[in-house]
Formats: sequence, C-alpha cells, structure tokens
Amino acid sequence: MENNSLVEKLALQVESFQEGFEILSKSFSLVEMVKNFLHLIRGNFITTEIYAFHKLKNDSNWNIISLKKISDPSYLSFLHDSTNPSIKYFEDDSIEVSITLPLSDQTFLGILIGPKLDKSKFTDLDKITLQILLQVFDSAYKSFLNQKKEKTLIFELNEKVLHLNNLIDTGIEISKFDKKRILYDIALERAISLTNASAAMIEITKISQDNIKKHITFPAGIDPDKILNSKFIIQSSFEHQDRKYNFILSEKETRHNTTAFNELDQLLLDSITRQVSASLENEYLHKQSLEKEKMEQELNVAASIQQRILPTELPKIESYDLSGINIPSKEVGGDYYNCVDLGNGKYALIIADVAGKGIGAALLVSTLDAALYSYLEFDIPLTEITFRLNKLIYKSSPSDKYITFFIAVLDSNSGELDIVNAGHNPIFLLRKNGALEKIDAGGVGLGMFDFEIPFEGQKSVLSTGDKLFLYTDGIPEAMNENEEEYSDEKMIKFLLDHSEKSSDEFIKSIVDDVKVYTGTTPQSDDITAMILKRN
Repeated sequence: MENNSLVEKLALQVESFQEGFEILSKSFSLVEMVKNFLHLIRGNFITTEIYAFHKLKNDSNWNIISLKKISDPSYLSFLHDSTNPSIKYFEDDSIEVSITLPLSDQTFLGILIGPKLDKSKFTDLDKITLQILLQVFDSAYKSFLNQKKEKTLIFELNEKVLHLNNLIDTGIEISKFDKKRILYDIALERAISLTNASAAMIEITKISQDNIKKHITFPAGIDPDKILNSKFIIQSSFEHQDRKYNFILSEKETRHNTTAFNELDQLLLDSITRQVSASLENEYLHKQSLEKEKMEQELNVAASIQQRILPTELPKIESYDLSGINIPSKEVGGDYYNCVDLGNGKYALIIADVAGKGIGAALLVSTLDAALYSYLEFDIPLTEITFRLNKLIYKSSPSDKYITFFIAVLDSNSGELDIVNAGHNPIFLLRKNGALEKIDAGGVGLGMFDFEIPFEGQKSVLSTGDKLFLYTDGIPEAMNENEEEYSDEKMIKFLLDHSEKSSDEFIKSIVDDVKVYTGTTPQSDDITAMILKRN
C-alpha cells in the first residue's frame, strides 16, 4: 500500500516535472539553468539553505555559482567527488543533502541542501523526487548543449558564405585596376581582412636574376624581415613574365593572442593570388572573360569542399556487402552519400541531393554533413533528426535551395532498418525471392518549408539475400543524344537482372550501362548510388 501511495504522489508530479524541463531547457547559460533548478528544488522541499557549485574536472576545486553566498565555509566539506551521479544524506543541523552530478560536457555540478523549514526529514518520496529532478536537469542540460551546437553550425555556415562573398568582391575589385601598385595594395588589404593576418607582403623576384628582389608590404613601411621571421606565416606564389610573385601573410590575430593559420586561410590566400595572376595576365581581355575565370575558380573551391566530405572508403560491415559511388558532373553538384559507423553494430546509410548546382549546393552539402555527424552522436530518433535538419537547412539556405534526403539506420545483428525518406527518390528493397518493395518519401525535402509537421518514419528488416538500393536522379534522368531519359523502368530492370552480382560489380555495371546509353552526350548531373546486400 505504501508503494502504491508513492506511485500516486509521483504521478501527480509528472506535469510539474515536464514544466520544470521546459523552464530549464530555455535557459541561456549554465548559471541561469542552475538558478532555475534551485528554485525547483526549493519549491519541492521548502528549504532556504541551498547552494550550487561547479568545477571543470573531477580533481579541481569547487566554485560557487548560486546567487546566495555560502553562510559557512565549512559547508564545503559536505561536497564529495564522484564520476557518477551521487546523493548523500546527513544527520546534520546545517546540511542534509549533498549532490554531485557529472554533466555531459565532462564538468561537474555540486548542490548542498539545508534542512526543511518544518525541520522534517527527507522522506522516501522526497528522495525519489530529488532523483527525478536531477534526471530532468541532466536531460535539459544535454538539450541546452545541442542547441548551442546548432547555433555554432549556423554561425560557421554564415561565416563561410561571408568569406565567399568577400572573395567575389575581391575578384571584382582587383579586376578594376590596371595600375599594378594599386592592384597589389588592394590584394594585400583584402588578404589581411579575410584571414585576420597582422601584416602582409608581396616579394617580387626576377627569375633570371634571383638576387634582385622588391618588397611591397601592408601596412606600408613595415620591415620585410619582421614578416619573414614571424612565428606563423602562410605563402602562395605564381610566376608571370620572368618574375615570381610570393604573397606572405604573418601572425593570424585572435581576441587573446596570435595563432597559426588554418586550411581555409590558405585556400583564401591561394584564391587571391590566382586573381592577381589573372589580372596581370589578362589586362586587355574583355570583362566577360575575367568574370568567367573568376566563376571557374569559385566552382573549384566548391568542388574541393564537396569532395572532401564524400567518403573515400565505406566501412566494412560483417555479413554484409556494401559499395557506393559518386561521379560529379562537369559543374559542381550537390549529391551526397555516406555510411556512418554508429557503434554497437549500427550503421547510418545516407543519400541526399541538393536542388541546383554550384557553390551554394556545395555549402549546403557541407552543412548537412556537419549537422548529421553532430546529431548522430546522440541517441535521437531519426524523425527528430530529420525535423532538426529541416529547420537548420531552411534557416541556412535561400528559398530556391532544398535537399532531398534519405537515411536508414541498420542494426547489422538483426537486420532491422529504421528509415526516413524526406522527399527523395523511392529507395528499393529487393527481397531474396525477387519481390521489390518501394520506400517512398515520408515528407517534403529538407529546407522547403518551416512547418511543424513531423516527418514519418518506417521500419523494415533486411533478411539474408535481400538488397537495399539507394540512388540519386542522375541515373534515371541521364539523357542520350535524342534527349531520352535512361528512366526508372530501365534502372529497376537492371537491378532485377543483375542483383546477384557483388556490390562492387553491381555499382560498376550500372554506371557502365548508363554511360553506354548516354553515349557522347555530356553528363548533366551527378551520378550517385549505393547498394547494401545481406549475405
């Protein structure tokens, strides 16, 4: 009877626990969250003496973070170290409860609770309530950290877009000047602005007489040796008419100190030196020619972004045969595929296609890849991951850009598949007996709408001898010289006729079949495909 009474009392508190989670998860900082949490504890146990502490690691000192100053320094002796959530109760007139809660960012929260105002002891119901409140705080803090990650992803995307816009402006501005000194000054100024360098220099050497050098610095008047002898420098050079032009940047500045340059800084400097080289070589060419060269450079940047995130090798899955391919078109496309090892025998298979091509598509693919890896680290349902991705892509992309997206999480031990198809082409599941199942879209493409409509998930099982075939529309929509498409029907027939081949052989064969069909017609879209067979 006593247990039933406890359950009934806890059931009445469920709504207050949910309200507490919502209040905590809306906090803007750890301090604010702790302050709200102390109000929850005080409201549940009617006590005035309550303190909160925080430390960065288990063997460091506790720092008080509650607004109320500790009334007696000796209270600190009640705090205890633990790498697991821990609650201790004391028969003491000053402190009755000591809590240590390891947080998901590897830091620790400590809480001390004094006696109740009515001097009553903590009951079994109180202890269970306190345990639940700690779980509520832990879940809210994880949600808070995930929200911070989402904001960081959006910030990084916006930063990349800003860099690219500045790079385009740089190319346009450099192309306006035919006086070399103005051209050099503008290039150096822009290089410093884009990379946060402290100083920049162009070292011009006559190739036939390498001892004859000229230095142009920015800011003007700075000693060239000071730049050359800096701790952190990056360089980029080109040759033109018996001269070598070496661009050097020194000392990347941060809020607190100087630091080494990163890969993006080098990419930006290389782009600027290429633009200067183009300006020197094409002073008398038509403006349209310069515009075309600049666009080709930007597409190369986009292609490098895209190719770096596509897998060079797919993981080996015991008792399964997996293979995939991405063949980009002449222009930069937005196809994406991957297989991510989630541990414990689980793997996420993903294929996606960004509407449109060019730098915007490549950046969206990069955003999708970064966000996926972030979300897949946590045990979040696929429908929730897709819902969050939709909001992120919607906020991060123009109105004409969206992503068709398919993801399936495979439990390799049981063959169970957890599936979401957001606006992508139907994915085919070919059974051992020849039956073909179609996995249609359970929602619109990512970034099309910012509706609160949840995405639909599906369940299936991959049995021995079954095959899962994923692709983008670059296969069925490939055209021959008569502008006739390869078609879904031809692709499905190929799957049925050649499904017994190994995964590697099947992928190579279907690509060859598409190329034979299109003949000499240029490839107009990326070709991406992946097949998984259970042996």
